[in-house]
Amino acid sequence: MQASPLRTLLRGAVSALALGAVFAATAPAAPAAATTFTWATANDILGLDPHANNHGVTNTMKENVYEPLVKRQPDGSVRPALAERWEQVNATTWRFHLRRNVRFHGGEPFTAADVVMSAERVRQNDMAYTLQSVTAVRAVDDFTVEIETRGPNPILLQDLTLFFIMNANWVRANNAMAVARAGQPGATSTFVQLNTNGTGPFRVVERLADERTVLVPNAEYWDAAAMQHGITRAVFRPVSSAPTRVAALLSRELDVMYHVPLQDVQRVSQAQGIRLIQGPTARSIYFAMDTARPENLDAPGTPNPMRDPRVRRAMYQAIDMNTITRVILRNSTVAAGIPIAQAIGGFDAASNERLPFDPDASRRLLAEAGFPQGFRTTLNCPNNRYVNDEAICQAAVSMLQRVGIQARLNAVPFGRFLQGGANGEYQFYLLGWTPGNFDMTNPGRELLGEGSFNWGRFQDDQMAELLRQIAVETDQPKRQQLAGQYWARFRELLPMIPLHQEPQIFGVRETVAELPLRVQEDLELRHVRMRR
Repeated sequence: MQASPLRTLLRGAVSALALGAVFAATAPAAPAAATTFTWATANDILGLDPHANNHGVTNTMKENVYEPLVKRQPDGSVRPALAERWEQVNATTWRFHLRRNVRFHGGEPFTAADVVMSAERVRQNDMAYTLQSVTAVRAVDDFTVEIETRGPNPILLQDLTLFFIMNANWVRANNAMAVARAGQPGATSTFVQLNTNGTGPFRVVERLADERTVLVPNAEYWDAAAMQHGITRAVFRPVSSAPTRVAALLSRELDVMYHVPLQDVQRVSQAQGIRLIQGPTARSIYFAMDTARPENLDAPGTPNPMRDPRVRRAMYQAIDMNTITRVILRNSTVAAGIPIAQAIGGFDAASNERLPFDPDASRRLLAEAGFPQGFRTTLNCPNNRYVNDEAICQAAVSMLQRVGIQARLNAVPFGRFLQGGANGEYQFYLLGWTPGNFDMTNPGRELLGEGSFNWGRFQDDQMAELLRQIAVETDQPKRQQLAGQYWARFRELLPMIPLHQEPQIFGVRETVAELPLRVQEDLELRHVRMRR
């Protein structure tokens, strides 16, 4: 059974299309009075399962269809969603009072049983971090749940903002309790990757992988105040080619496009009827290294040089971030010294000061570590995910070569890049990360601890213990002191080379009256206002 039938076209061989053809294929025409909102990004979503794939574009789609107990506002504050209120029973127990008279898109009533089932299901995959500290979720009655944590958790509400609730009966009736991991055979074609049944303000009516996802408003949505957007049909299009996206915006085939390439900012801003909305994001861009593998992937039979902190520091100081931010990023952002943004809990300004660009120091460190002639390595990068990602990597490869490291570039589309990382194929790679809970404990665990995106398999007992203390510390000054110690240790070991905070630039057509800019880069249709 399904909440609504979806047309699904799995990824296949598709010949190159002319610009007009790319945007010509649509679902049957909407009524004349309807308002269709069309937006495009470089990447498609990775599926519709709300408990799979912790991925920015994918999470944005989830937020339009599914809902958590509490929700993050555009200003970063937390407000009620499926839970209308809550209180702490004691230091480790929270009681949530659920909203009544809420129905899923398939008509099923929302109850505490759905929260309990969702808590069981979400623990299987990347989104498990949303319940990182939770030991039990239990129903008190049909509209009350208690959440118990293993210790005090000062950021539980932030953790819960991406804990999406599914309908228990629908999941079980469709044999959908299992959550497939990215890269597994069939991971993108499970029932819940292709079908939805949420409580959110929009429901999915069509899904053609790599082509479009179509949504319509949920006429039974519980929050009437959220339905002032003026949208009768929303069409999301993944378009990997930046020139094609820009051309589609300029020809009025899109209402919104993201991201406007930096080299096109002036041209787009001068186009009639189009404006730019831009600002910083909470995403950190960084290089990471495999610190566990004994052998060099690019030179079998020789030791992995990146196990040595001196080599990692040498690589760090070989990269001229001032040039990258000025030339490649066109001064749209600033360089960073730690892999979290200022908006994230646990940010430490002193630690964010970058080490100096110093090629001579890099050569000395390489010689001290036993690599006076450098070594061979491959820098693996996506070429369609982040702002000028391939160009950043190409520049870094050239800079590393100047200090004797025989680096080469492997730049591939983001989907293929993710599979390689998940399969352990990388020794050196670029990645971007936005902490889902807006706190340092998220990247501390997911990127530098036991999380599934710690592709470099970095481990440090001192950092792990500091992170454990930070996670339960409710005294803010003491928590911040611990954060400073954590980042000081990070700078000693340098398991990553922090680069910069990702800028965001939306191109917006005059058909859109309001589009709130959010540091988490998501686009919630409920916050859009179409011009009437």
